[in-house]
Amino acid sequence: MRTMTTRMAGGIALATILVAACSSTGATPSPSAAAPSTAVSAPASAPASAAGSPMAAKDATSAADMGGVDAVCAAGKAEGQVNIIATPPDWANYGQIITDFQTKYGIKVQSDKPDGNSQDEINAATQLAGTGRQPDIFDLGSVVAAAHTDMYAPYQVATWADIPDANKEPTGLWVNNYTGFETIGYDAKLGTIAKVADLADPKYKGKVALNGDPLKASAGFNGVVLAALANGGSADNIAPGVDFFKKLADSGNLIPVDPNPGTVAAGTTPIVIDWTYTNNAQTPVLAPKGIDWKVVVPSDSPPVAAFYNDAINKDAAHPAAARCWMEYVFSDAGQNAWLKGYALPVRLAAMQAAGTVDKAAFDAINPPTTPPVQLTQAQTDVATKYLTDNWKFIAIK
Repeated sequence: MRTMTTRMAGGIALATILVAACSSTGATPSPSAAAPSTAVSAPASAPASAAGSPMAAKDATSAADMGGVDAVCAAGKAEGQVNIIATPPDWANYGQIITDFQTKYGIKVQSDKPDGNSQDEINAATQLAGTGRQPDIFDLGSVVAAAHTDMYAPYQVATWADIPDANKEPTGLWVNNYTGFETIGYDAKLGTIAKVADLADPKYKGKVALNGDPLKASAGFNGVVLAALANGGSADNIAPGVDFFKKLADSGNLIPVDPNPGTVAAGTTPIVIDWTYTNNAQTPVLAPKGIDWKVVVPSDSPPVAAFYNDAINKDAAHPAAARCWMEYVFSDAGQNAWLKGYALPVRLAAMQAAGTVDKAAFDAINPPTTPPVQLTQAQTDVATKYLTDNWKFIAIK
């Protein structure tokens, strides 16, 4: 069962991935795409130590520095485990990724605080530093990721060349991993919901839930962006989105409940604004309970998307296992596992070109062909300031 975790994220360019993945024609770059990073070549193939022998894991900036991916993962197995945090098993299919990684490499995955958010990850790394229990790997929203780059170890995975420049920091301090779209999930017995505007119908009083406080949660933040775009706003002006939710709150339609699978199953939150990979995953879970859960990308707004980011803790207690984890999640197997969890992986276009993508999993997502709107860091900063000053009419908990 998917946990509707509050995790903050901004956006990096996705248009290039979707143009190739959806085979759309005449597509233009996302209006909010971030400026591309400086081009980076694939990691060198020779170990980088002066003596020609493999480098220590904590200093390795690519698998080649340690003699290749197999050598990296053998060293990780010797370390015994990798510590991850804030990665629920039912979020973007992390459960399968964890299981498959452990099976393939014999490295235990210690998953702590699965329902935590991105800031919790950074806090844990600081508070647990030197104990051996600190997270080795971060899975962060872009807002938090951008604020803590001094905590990351640069590392370029073997599939580095497949990742668009706009989706990675040039030295490998962070790299986008997966993304999704803002959607409306709803109990079909309520009738058909196709637009953001439909949520203002009086018959939905006490039924609409936004996944998290928009100042703390990616889904909540981007839900406001979605509402802004549906009401005449833009990536540069989210005020119409805030106004829309204020009207929903004043009418009683928007409730101050942070939804989770339990509240959906109980009927407490029968309409949920959340990511593709969270809402879609509820459909098969809720069906045996008699709930026909529908999911729609609203037709009165362009699609809204945002990436999460992977990074290695420079103070990782298990530096080789951390690098092995990165190699796995950016391999075809790891990327397809995310796809099976209704999340679009960053290497999607390259994998489709190579014929290694899980087509059935991609078809099940059926992503929109329109390039999505994603806020740049500058736009996110402006939107966050506006929310701080104006999101005072409801506290979502």
